[in-house]
Amino acid sequence: MKTKNINIKKEIGIGALVGLIANAIGMLIFSGFFIQEFDFERIFIIAYENQVLNKIIALGAILNFLPFYLFLRKNLIYRARGVLIATIVVAIFTVILYFSK
Repeated sequence: MKTKNINIKKEIGIGALVGLIANAIGMLIFSGFFIQEFDFERIFIIAYENQVLNKIIALGAILNFLPFYLFLRKNLIYRARGVLIATIVVAIFTVILYFSK
């Protein structure tokens, strides 16, 4: 019984990590449309100064649909749940960033 609970937490953690990585990759892709820079740190600074950082983060979350869909197709429900949790965390962070200005 205890091993099953540990495996579920591990699967959700893997899904959340995949979701955050997919979001970061999506941010890099979409930031190329707004900012013509290749330095990740510089992208954040320019995006924050131009007040588009929350938009780039939100657009990056679109890429989470791919691993979410693939996990559901392979019947990896707990990993898909982890991707969903990562997406919700990113959405909350985006709202906080939006209202902190």
